[in-house]
Amino acid sequence: MELFNKEYTKQYLTNNHHINENGELILEPVKYRWTHGATDLHLGDGLLVYSLIQFIRAKICVCIGTGGGFIPRIMTQARKDLWEQKIFKGNPQNEWGDIGTTIIVDASNGIGGFTDWTEENSFLRQHFTPQIIIETSERAFYDYFVRQDIKINYLHIDGDHSYEGVKKDFELYSTLISENGIITIHDTDKQYHNTFLVPDNQKGDFNTFDGPTKFIKELESNTEWNLVNLKNFIMFDKKVSSTGLTLLTRK
Repeated sequence: MELFNKEYTKQYLTNNHHINENGELILEPVKYRWTHGATDLHLGDGLLVYSLIQFIRAKICVCIGTGGGFIPRIMTQARKDLWEQKIFKGNPQNEWGDIGTTIIVDASNGIGGFTDWTEENSFLRQHFTPQIIIETSERAFYDYFVRQDIKINYLHIDGDHSYEGVKKDFELYSTLISENGIITIHDTDKQYHNTFLVPDNQKGDFNTFDGPTKFIKELESNTEWNLVNLKNFIMFDKKVSSTGLTLLTRK
């Protein structure tokens, strides 16, 4: 007996897929899934995100930054499963039904990685139908979330990886977190970052990627938030591992 359907995981959560002209199923790995330690059949830190949403029964899930839409898939799947499990009741419509919504905020400007889901016919938007806000996180905060007085149950920060960018996203959006809400920040394993080899022609894109690790170090002395750093780098040195996930809850 298995808890998860491995074929569904492979076809929808860790890959995009299409049928070619010969009727063959073609799988394409979700961009940047490796940063989450995910493979065809393994969700990596996506399993933690799924479990957190299931545990707190989060309805409003927000993802700041996502190259291939891996975490937004997990967010939507967790909410849909809560309905299937009869925890959520009512209208199961993906967005703004009784099971809540998944919101992606991404400037989609190529800084720090490229998105592949901006087109309306993209795999992510067809199968998981998240709300898409293609704008800077700061403007989205004031002109979307604040104006509508939206409270967030689960927030995942994975956008601007500079120290200033991560700090700003946290300071703004943490004010919207509901009681007992959870925040996760991605790419917080300093050892992974320091040992990661970057090709010469890509070094400019990675020169600010130590922002999450610096900001998390600062948060360790914060009196308002509980902090847990989750890392699996080097535990299995020949396997794909997460770049680090930090979990925050209010004290």
